[in-house]
Amino acid sequence: MVQVSEGTFNIDGASLFTKTWLMIMFHGFSDHIDRYYGFFPHLAEHGIAVYGLDQRGWGRSATKHGDKGKTGKTARVLADMAAFIRTQLPSDVPVFVLGHSMGGGQVLTLASTPQYEDLIAQIRGWILESPFVGFAPELQPSWLLVASGRLASHVMPHFKMYRPIPPEDITRDVEVQESIRNDELMHDYGTLEGLAGMLDRTGDLSSGKLVLSKNVKSLFMVHGTADKSTSFDKSKEWFERNKANIPDGKFKAFEGFAHQLHADPGKEEFYEDVSAWILERAGGSGDGDGAPKQTVSAHL
Repeated sequence: MVQVSEGTFNIDGASLFTKTWLMIMFHGFSDHIDRYYGFFPHLAEHGIAVYGLDQRGWGRSATKHGDKGKTGKTARVLADMAAFIRTQLPSDVPVFVLGHSMGGGQVLTLASTPQYEDLIAQIRGWILESPFVGFAPELQPSWLLVASGRLASHVMPHFKMYRPIPPEDITRDVEVQESIRNDELMHDYGTLEGLAGMLDRTGDLSSGKLVLSKNVKSLFMVHGTADKSTSFDKSKEWFERNKANIPDGKFKAFEGFAHQLHADPGKEEFYEDVSAWILERAGGSGDGDGAPKQTVSAHL
């Protein structure tokens, strides 16, 4: 039997769509909480409960056109994330935080922000799937475009830009590529304010300006070597620079994989790696007899 509950997470006047899976559930998702295929069900089968939301401006949290891509500044983004994570804190079971792509960059930023040290200290482990620490060469914008965009964001912060990523650059699975083209919730809009904030976070991560908290206990970073959206090399550089300060850190390269490890051919290896990593640190066997562990997910 599969049990699932849908609802809303309210913060500062915004209502964000949420969906909660229990350890007895099997359900598929992908980019906007409903696009992660067998990944979340795989975790549920191993006794790992997953709590996720469509972030501000994305998926079903963007209830009207004006909401699309309207994420707010970095402070707003981090406040949303922290508030949602705190709904599971304090916890009697280990809590893990997972971020993919843009969400991975957000998770690393959160784990590097002193304002949230009390929250960081309560997290058992951090998982980064293809995190946005730098652009892949195929998507690297010119310095002039970046500079002009940042300047314009101060004048017209809510001006929208259409920034589609070719489905072929996201996954090698042709069926998933087609589903991306047909998914109306993947609107590909970003505001100048939101895009500038994303660029600032990425720049601060890749330059080392953001320093990972000493309260980070465990961290698992995974990235495909054939990623055409976010930079494999920048992720590896970030890990090499920070690994000495992470008590329990691991980086794994997925040879030949594209951006969405969870939706690429061979994705089962990624599923197994994540569930095993969590269970090793949560003291569970994955047979469903113990209390469910938890992961909070931020998406692309």
